[in-house]
Amino acid sequence: MPRQGARRHSSRVELYQRIVAAIDDGTFPPGARLPPEPQLAGQLGVSRSGLREVLILLQEDGVITRRQGAGSTVNQPPPAPGLERLLPVESLLGPGAVRCRRLATELEEPTDFSGYHLRLAATERACFWETVVEVDGTAACFAHEWAADDKVLRTTTGADLADTLRASLPEPDAAGPPASGDDPEGTMLAAFLAAEQGHGLTARSTLGATMLGTERGHAIARPPETPALLLTQTVWAGGRPVLAAKYLFPAGAPLLSLASRR
Repeated sequence: MPRQGARRHSSRVELYQRIVAAIDDGTFPPGARLPPEPQLAGQLGVSRSGLREVLILLQEDGVITRRQGAGSTVNQPPPAPGLERLLPVESLLGPGAVRCRRLATELEEPTDFSGYHLRLAATERACFWETVVEVDGTAACFAHEWAADDKVLRTTTGADLADTLRASLPEPDAAGPPASGDDPEGTMLAAFLAAEQGHGLTARSTLGATMLGTERGHAIARPPETPALLLTQTVWAGGRPVLAAKYLFPAGAPLLSLASRR
């Protein structure tokens, strides 16, 4: 199934990376307000419509915050790793019966999101899972998760996890995700935590708001303009980012619980 954020046109990837580079080098430091869109588009030599698309992506990825009438502000750096309790989303979605339904598994070239958050080199590849987490038969979360390159995983989290992710990928000549009966149980983060038993993994997270969008809305028969809570998370091991994820919780989904279900 097509999805938002899978393949970006090269000009959008380049513009995304140019703005991120300007943030990293201090041109737009944390807390700074970006120039108004017409001015910024002129400085970057791009159209306002193209710039607006990239600013929306940067907001989804937790890099900036956009407010109508107030412009775009660069977010403060996330807290140091170790300040957050790391739990898979399926353990946070209330007391109902939880089921994970895999929509896609792919081995991808770096995208704007995975390349930035996982620090992927152009030659590295990320294992991608798209999973719908259902509670009592109702879609409660879309999980878009990318793992670091296989070589990085084997040196940071071990061969077992790398082999599990590799086994989830379809054969080169197969189309679409594995049959539902072959789906691994749980999200990719759950697989990471099971392999590591929670040791050595830390997380950095941001919360924001977005809309469900056309493809995700179609998958669960909801309007594309349905509001959604967006949790963006990067998981680290051995000083390296090893998993990057977007978790979208559509309006009406069960409330997140801070206590892990038993």
